[in-house]
Amino acid sequence: MLAPRFSARCRRCYHRPRAGLAADEARIGQVGVTPAAVSRSVARLEERLGVRTTRQMRLSDAGQAYYQQCRQALGQLVEAERQATGGQAVPSGRLRISAPTPYAHHRLLPLLPAFRQRYPQVQVDVHVSNRNVDFAEEPFDLAIRGREPADSRLVARRLEDAELVVVATPGYLARMGAPQVPQELAGHECIQFELASNGRRSPWRFRIEGREVEMDTEGGFTCLGDFLATATLVRHGGGLMQAYRFTVQDALESGELVEVLGAYGGTSRPFMLIYPQARHMPLRVRAFIDFLFAEGARPPS
Repeated sequence: MLAPRFSARCRRCYHRPRAGLAADEARIGQVGVTPAAVSRSVARLEERLGVRTTRQMRLSDAGQAYYQQCRQALGQLVEAERQATGGQAVPSGRLRISAPTPYAHHRLLPLLPAFRQRYPQVQVDVHVSNRNVDFAEEPFDLAIRGREPADSRLVARRLEDAELVVVATPGYLARMGAPQVPQELAGHECIQFELASNGRRSPWRFRIEGREVEMDTEGGFTCLGDFLATATLVRHGGGLMQAYRFTVQDALESGELVEVLGAYGGTSRPFMLIYPQARHMPLRVRAFIDFLFAEGARPPS
């Protein structure tokens, strides 16, 4: 019986890197064998493949590639077994998603109760972070990011182009005046957002004479890693901020915030849904992708 033997070997090779080479017994126990048995299986595999090394206790490049292939093969085997037994009639299992703070709070999280009502056998884990994720190292099924991935092995589908706007409170504008052109931002308190992953401030974008232009602005406030912190500052009169329109739409409609430099707007940043290429995608992942594009991945009308 090739399939059960392959499945056991594949599961052991899959769980050992996830547990770490310190042999996390709790996680390895998911395979139904002891850490010592897993170590022996990995040692035999290294000897057969000729990639054994004792100089360091971490995955080599060859081991990482093999692990990724085992992960995909194991997923395909599990899906085939479920289909053969009718187990895929209803999406089930744990779905793991990573999303940046603005998209998570204003787009993704509001949709999840409806998704769970439709698919109650799917449990959803949401990782709210602006950093990039490594699908080979981390157990995520999907990620949402504000740019296309550099890795060509990943699928990237555009969810929406999020319009950018510059906003402030009426009180701040009454005190400091409203800028009429982007160049006048030099005399204003421009709240900065800095990505924790690379330490870079996000430039502000404008459309000037038909061209998209990026501008560096200055201010006494910088929010590191949490985009929503800039919104809190601006709502309390801290200055101007450039934000995605969907994150401040309610405040604009209520008059809590006022848009400025509208004549230089029209710029946007994309939000992409990213996931690994797979011949056989788990039904829970496919169901969520279809749900997201049908119900939520569009700008407000």
